[in-house]
Amino acid sequence: MRLLIVARAVNRLGAFSMSFLTVLLVTSFGTSAAVAGGIGAAFGLATIPSRLAGGRLADRIGRRRTIVAGLTGCAVAQLGLAAADSLTLAVCCTVLLGLVFELYEPPSQAMIADVVAPSEHVRAYSLLNAALAAAGMGAGLIAAGLGRWDLRWLFVADALTCLLCALTVHLTLPADHRTARPATPERSAEATPWRDRSLLLLLATGMLFAVIYLQIMITLPLAMDREGLRSADAGLLFTASALTICAGPPLTRWNRLSALSPPAVFAGGYALLALGLSGYALAHTLAGYLTATIVWSVGDLLLVGRVYAVVAELAPAGAKGHYLAVYGTSWGIAGIIAPVLGTQLIEHVGPAGLWSAMACACLLLAALQPAVIRHAVSHGGDGRQPGPVFAEESGQRPG
Repeated sequence: MRLLIVARAVNRLGAFSMSFLTVLLVTSFGTSAAVAGGIGAAFGLATIPSRLAGGRLADRIGRRRTIVAGLTGCAVAQLGLAAADSLTLAVCCTVLLGLVFELYEPPSQAMIADVVAPSEHVRAYSLLNAALAAAGMGAGLIAAGLGRWDLRWLFVADALTCLLCALTVHLTLPADHRTARPATPERSAEATPWRDRSLLLLLATGMLFAVIYLQIMITLPLAMDREGLRSADAGLLFTASALTICAGPPLTRWNRLSALSPPAVFAGGYALLALGLSGYALAHTLAGYLTATIVWSVGDLLLVGRVYAVVAELAPAGAKGHYLAVYGTSWGIAGIIAPVLGTQLIEHVGPAGLWSAMACACLLLAALQPAVIRHAVSHGGDGRQPGPVFAEESGQRPG
């Protein structure tokens, strides 16, 4: 698991380019913000089959093969985007990138669930996020530096880290082994994700969260540009967010916080996200944006890893990759909605209106997510006994 986390952290060092895609399209190809948002939506649409294919491939051909294939494809598409000399070629490379962008996520998450005891799932996914956040500090600084020079170099740097991560995974992770397929009656579990009500409810709230989060990752540089600030300085804000998340684990071990039920933690995390995004609506200086970033990052810290642990626990044996992939389509669906929604809101109500709307959505999630978690506790897992994450909420001890 540690080797996988290190490899993903290497990849994270370059994973900042997509935050600047809309700015690149506007500044290098002269598109309007609305057109750039539409292209971003095409990327998001392409990630949906990518995520589902990643889950299927992870369970069928192996985790390592799928991760390496996905990262290599990302590198090729990123280099094509950096070299594009026309809008048509840039759009083609953007869609190609979407088709391979999510291949490596389900096998990465499933591999962690494979090797870590269920009682440690939340901690393991939180460790992965902390490692990615640590690498994100360097990513933000690289973005701020390269972005002032030429935005295309961001995509070159991202491609290089994808290749380095693929090589690290290929050389260090155990080889995949083919396993016999289970008998037909048992394989029915593999087809259940789209019929699991608990998972579908988690998917719905996860999609709303992803729409909000992608506004930060995709629209923040454009919103800062509209406020008269340097769009490249969004890299500094991403670094501040990563630093907050890296410094935050002691907070999650605080006795009063660890004693809270999962629904209460979810509600608190979304409330802090709402407060931070409200700060973006009021901010007009880099210092104001920085303060708001720290606030919402603390909320993000409280949420990290919890939903993936719940999804992994819902999954029947042998279908973790498929379940995690289906849940992960929330990001693909949000990837269609977020660029269009964000750019339209900026065009019609400005950055302040965008962030105010996102803050209201966070408050809605603060009210809805606890109920969804309780439903998963009482109805999830197709009648299986609650595992450690569910047991924590239901008052039962894993045994």
